[in-house]
Amino acid sequence: MPVRKLRGPSQIVDPDTVVRATDNTYFTTASAVLLAIVLTVVTEKVLSKREHELVPDDGATGPTTGTRTDTVPEEVELRALRATGVVAAVFLGLLAVGMIPAGSPLRGENGAILDSTLFNSIAVVLSAFFLVIGATYAYRTGRLTSSGDIPNFMADGLKSVAPLLVLFFAVSQFLALFQWTSISTVVVVRGAEVLQGLDAPIFVVLMLLIAGIAMLNLLITSGTALWALLAPVLIPMMMLIGANPATVMAIYRIADSCTNSITPMSATFVLTVGYLQTYQKKAGIGTLVSFTLPAAMAMMAAWIALFAVWYALGLPLGPGAPIR
Repeated sequence: MPVRKLRGPSQIVDPDTVVRATDNTYFTTASAVLLAIVLTVVTEKVLSKREHELVPDDGATGPTTGTRTDTVPEEVELRALRATGVVAAVFLGLLAVGMIPAGSPLRGENGAILDSTLFNSIAVVLSAFFLVIGATYAYRTGRLTSSGDIPNFMADGLKSVAPLLVLFFAVSQFLALFQWTSISTVVVVRGAEVLQGLDAPIFVVLMLLIAGIAMLNLLITSGTALWALLAPVLIPMMMLIGANPATVMAIYRIADSCTNSITPMSATFVLTVGYLQTYQKKAGIGTLVSFTLPAAMAMMAAWIALFAVWYALGLPLGPGAPIR
């Protein structure tokens, strides 16, 4: 029995579509700078003026913390960081040199740079990069004594993402069932017909998506889980009305990121409330939301404004990823 290759969401519409991990690089870089400025202004000009509302109770000790036994002397850590920086520079330098020859195996067909082994397999390159610099830092601080320690460190790191791997297994079966039954095609086509029936510009549809995804994120707070559920339908549906998959990803980042700090359904939100109550017993969900809501709304407004300008100017979202 032949094995059917599982296609990505975008390939439901166009089998030749390639979506890369770097498709939002330019936009997310600019967003990081803008949001850092916005959050700083909100914190200094708005939230800091309300610090009197968070006066600790008498005798409050705050969260109890364990005593670390693996601390590294500062001078050792500084030397390790310098060595790690050198290794990182060498790694990136070798990549740059390796991309220079037109016939380099890191390049694509006919010497292509964007449609190349490097960009299409950037996840492997990044994994190797973090493995090298992580091993360097661990070795220079004395935590890594032999190559046999690396698998143990990797296993410890995977413990935190094990639930996510289980989720992806279920999602992969969901995608395979979609393709086998062709339900995805029906849903996508019908959804695209509804959107086309609105007779609204693509930009307006994208703004409606931000609102819808933000509301869903209040109930399903894992960004990766929500994306895994929405992408198989959302991306091909938007492609049928002329939207680029990279643009849909950028929209999702905006909607998902801004509402994470205001939903009580988030595990980190509940944890933060718990920490807050170690200082002030009467603090609750409303207390935390009153401080995170201004930041969330400022982020949303600034990020949507940035996207609107980006869209109006037609700037690429990443290497080879046009916004429209």
